[in-house]
Amino acid sequence: MSWQWPAGAACGFLVALLTTPAGVSGAVLLLPVQLSVLRVPSPAVTPTNLLFNVVAVPGGLLRFWRERRLWNPLSGLLVAGTLPGVIVGAVIRVQYLSGERAFMFIAAGVLMPLGLWLLLGSQRTAPSRPQPGRRGRGLIWMGALGVGVLGGIYGIGGGSLLAPVLIASGFSVYEVAPATLLATFLTSIAGIGTYEVLQVTHGGSVAPEWILGICIGIGGFAGSYAGARLQSRLPEASLRRLLGVVACLVAARYAQVASQPPAHRTPAHAVGR
Repeated sequence: MSWQWPAGAACGFLVALLTTPAGVSGAVLLLPVQLSVLRVPSPAVTPTNLLFNVVAVPGGLLRFWRERRLWNPLSGLLVAGTLPGVIVGAVIRVQYLSGERAFMFIAAGVLMPLGLWLLLGSQRTAPSRPQPGRRGRGLIWMGALGVGVLGGIYGIGGGSLLAPVLIASGFSVYEVAPATLLATFLTSIAGIGTYEVLQVTHGGSVAPEWILGICIGIGGFAGSYAGARLQSRLPEASLRRLLGVVACLVAARYAQVASQPPAHRTPAHAVGR
């Protein structure tokens, strides 16, 4: 429907504007909007979220590149982990989690701990950025791999999980944000490619909603650029607490609907209304 395109663009702009300064693309908060308001079918909603990342994230990356902060050692480490992980996650999503009930449980399981981490961890400030040795880099890579798998399942790219963990561990947000956004961008491209292959081999609604995803992404591109530009002026702790509250509320709603008996369960497209 044509009304979905401007509505999606507006949502993409607002979400990216709020989340980009913390190194998050905003796809994690767009998922319930796509299901409940824009009525994107499951599991096509996941690759549509990845398509949003591909179109929107370059806005922030462009700004970070102009500030000469785009590439750093952390960027390469995160990309090396999340890139193969997102492919594995996409396969798991299509093979085993295509049902609405299972998908809502997974969404709640990802969003609730993420929301609690953002809400509670946002009050802590690490004294200094750690200098990870070989073991530390290995742990970061393994964490990035695991997050990539979850990102492939949930369609979030991984930045929304990696950024709060790294920032709470002592890394500077000015180092984390470009790294997580770059990892999100590259893994989202890999995820879309994987879903396109699965569309051919499995059939069904697996490919992204291209027109809607691009419209949401265009709005997100503008919001991402503006958010990256305003990064140094926004209170990071307040932003993380806000995202934590929203994530926890959405997770509770999905868990409630998924736990209802089949005869009384709210349709997926009506969740959150």
